[in-house]
Amino acid sequence: MTATADSNKPAGTGLWLVIAGALALIAGILAAVYLSAPKTLTIQSGTLLQQPRALPEFSLIDQDGAAFTREQLLGHWTLIFPGFTYCPDVCPTTLAMLKNVESQLGPRAEQLRVAMFSIDPERDTPEQLKRYVSHFSPRFQGVTVAEPGLRSMAQTLGVAYIKVPGDTADSYTMDHSAALILINPRAELAGYFTTPLQAPALLADLKQIIDRTP
Repeated sequence: MTATADSNKPAGTGLWLVIAGALALIAGILAAVYLSAPKTLTIQSGTLLQQPRALPEFSLIDQDGAAFTREQLLGHWTLIFPGFTYCPDVCPTTLAMLKNVESQLGPRAEQLRVAMFSIDPERDTPEQLKRYVSHFSPRFQGVTVAEPGLRSMAQTLGVAYIKVPGDTADSYTMDHSAALILINPRAELAGYFTTPLQAPALLADLKQIIDRTP
């Protein structure tokens, strides 16, 4: 997983902590579910877990102010992207790419949801999230939760983040890992798409994953 520094400041200790934390989280998840059986599907853009990992119950808030729980992940594939609406570059670039991928999936897009998991609940209110994600696609969702629920959910998903102070209290930014988290229709963590993400490869991977859905 690659971490991104969403500010104009040089990458420093905080960013390296994010990188190390992200690698440790994902390594722990992969180690916990590793089986010796060969993979039945190979993807170009990341790694599929040989045994998907069941998600525990959780409660987030979506862009409409409604509860977003494990139930909302059932019955379709979900791509979760960690980010925040005040991100100047990586987040909007990634969401624009996902919109492009969504449009090229054709009918398969009905079997996929995209949700931005905001790691900045202080500023990313439901109203702010709705304005932001709907700019990219009316089908995209935004979800978040206040601490300590945010930290707990981030650990569950293998997301690392750290707040980077700015010149004023409101001008902080967030360094965070940028891998896409793949959730299967049984609400299990099924894999990661890792940076650098390329739309053609991601599109091909999603097509074969969706086409092989039982």
